[in-house]
Amino acid sequence: MEHPTTGHANSGHANSGHGLRSYLIGFVLAVILTAIPFYVVFTHAMPPQSTMVVIGVAAILQILVHLRFFLHLNFTSTPKENLLAIVFAAVLIFIMVGGSFWIMFDLHQRMAV
Repeated sequence: MEHPTTGHANSGHANSGHGLRSYLIGFVLAVILTAIPFYVVFTHAMPPQSTMVVIGVAAILQILVHLRFFLHLNFTSTPKENLLAIVFAAVLIFIMVGGSFWIMFDLHQRMAV
């Protein structure tokens, strides 16, 4: 079969090794980025504020790992429509999560005696 961008014929096995390698790297990074916050919370290794920062940073890195290694999206070769969809989804998530935190903190202040 001919590759659509290069015009060269290739077998399905040529890309499977690179794809499997990419998935394995992504899986290992995802497991590490999941284990770090669990370890920090389970062992109480840091103060609560620092723990929240570690969880937040790990979550952002986890999103980037998933975009790069599982969805194979990067910001150099992805069409503008895909990047626009990612930015729109990120804005919606930011509004929903930020609004949820705003409501929870406001309720906490109102309920505090």
